[in-house]
Amino acid sequence: MRDWLIGLGVALVCLIASWGVMVLLARRLPPGILRDLAAFIPDCLTTVRRLRKDPRVPRRARIAIVVAGLWLASPIDLIPEFLPVIGPLDDIVVVALALRYAGRQVPRQVLLDAWPGEPRLLLRLLGPAPAEPTADPAAGPADESGRGSAGAVPVDR
Repeated sequence: MRDWLIGLGVALVCLIASWGVMVLLARRLPPGILRDLAAFIPDCLTTVRRLRKDPRVPRRARIAIVVAGLWLASPIDLIPEFLPVIGPLDDIVVVALALRYAGRQVPRQVLLDAWPGEPRLLLRLLGPAPAEPTADPAAGPADESGRGSAGAVPVDR
């Protein structure tokens, strides 16, 4: 039993040390793709913490975000963290899916306000903003094809 507890303690120290290295790299690397990748998971954890407390976030989105945060903090992963490069992939995929889901439920500005990193990373993750339908008053009433009279094809008689 004692050996098991020592092993668990060592694993926990290694996990916390790897998080510390990631945060340190995120702060010290020059701007670029490596810095963005090193800062991604700490930025996601900060975003999860901020969105969890935001009253503008609906319950379903909050649950998805909290589950993603627990997944990040959990030492149990589909792909072990000690594998270089591919270790954090499952964490990144889970957070990306949760943020995309939240992006459909929460106004984009709320997510951008909660994101501590480069906004372009979050915008790329969320994808294009949903197009809002705009009614053109000059188009006139829509016909059965869904086009307004201004979009109708002229017919020669």
